[in-house]
Amino acid sequence: TNLILLALEKSVDGAVRLLDFMYKPGYYAYGSGWDYPLNKASLAKALKRLRESGFIDFIEEDEVVLKLTDKGRKRAVIADLQNTEGAWDGKWRVVVFDIPESKRLARDLLRRNLKVWGFTQWQKSVWVTKKNCTKSLRQYVANIGIEDWVMIIESGNVGL
Repeated sequence: TNLILLALEKSVDGAVRLLDFMYKPGYYAYGSGWDYPLNKASLAKALKRLRESGFIDFIEEDEVVLKLTDKGRKRAVIADLQNTEGAWDGKWRVVVFDIPESKRLARDLLRRNLKVWGFTQWQKSVWVTKKNCTKSLRQYVANIGIEDWVMIIESGNVGL
């Protein structure tokens, strides 16, 4: 399911021809490690669940084309943040925030999710990771409306 969402999120306009995706999923989900065709039955079940959940739509012209919805785009961002694969590129991602008390729920949600996504807490409002997730993290922060109080830094020089 996450592979499909990530592939659609990374594709042009969030749309992919079904046959192309079925036989070349690694092309659309670059870095996912998928370099072989998908099982038709598993793909059909995953697509049905995604469509019923409102994450994708089908566009029917000459061929079946999958399209990511806005809800699916938000879910793809979260799937990307949960993805732990890939070699470290030598850069740290540092999240620094000072979210006001009036936005306490958003602050607590951010803290909880950073922990779930494998970030390490340096201070109460400073978290770090080696994962290449800057773009996805910025999208997530914008989606929950706290971009004015969050700074995301990408650096190859972090330490004492």
